[in-house]
Amino acid sequence: AMLRLRLLTWDVKDTLLRLRQPVGQGYAAEARAFGLHVQPEALGRSFREVYGAQSRRFPNYGHGQGLSSRQWWLDVVKESFRLSGVQDEAALTKLAEKLYRDYCSSHTWELLPGAETLSRCRQLGFRMGVVSNFDSRLEAILSQCSLRHHFEFVLTSEAAGFAKPDGRIFEQALRLGGVRPDQAAHIGDDYTRDYRAARAVGMHSFLLRAAGQGQGPEVPPEHVLPTLSHLLARIEK
Repeated sequence: AMLRLRLLTWDVKDTLLRLRQPVGQGYAAEARAFGLHVQPEALGRSFREVYGAQSRRFPNYGHGQGLSSRQWWLDVVKESFRLSGVQDEAALTKLAEKLYRDYCSSHTWELLPGAETLSRCRQLGFRMGVVSNFDSRLEAILSQCSLRHHFEFVLTSEAAGFAKPDGRIFEQALRLGGVRPDQAAHIGDDYTRDYRAARAVGMHSFLLRAAGQGQGPEVPPEHVLPTLSHLLARIEK
């Protein structure tokens, strides 16, 4: 069946961009400049624990709980280092500010293979938007990585007030794109937050799942993208 798509919405992290190095390594390298020596693996474990706890306590960057996303992140960074044994609070404050800024930089991110698909999609006349569980830095990150110009809108969970898999963030995206759900498809790497959540509001969706990532729920093969380059064959029917 011909998909009469007009709008494509895109997840960003681990769909279009990924971190050049694991968080623990990045944080540890930055800490060395402040004279702090922390094991990257330990720091990575601390970060995952702190990030999980903060996300449960203050979902979606503390939206509606009086917390700014900036403060949310500064607290996560500092607590990750504290949990890894660092006690120099003055250094931690400076380090957290530096890391918060650095994560806007193209030095921190790299394009995933097949990201040139974005240009092809625009040439084919698709309208494009971003739907991402991210904070307000995403605009700057996309600009730094030379991707911002592909998109009519960038909708973050912070701006929307709802995080995927909440259908309301997709409904906002459809309003921004001015299309019906059946005229739109979402592309992302997370089964629950991207693939299933978009389908729940009546959109089409495609799951980026690299070869060898066999785990996870069954998805019809025609909805799976081994790389982003496979998208065109799926939508140009």
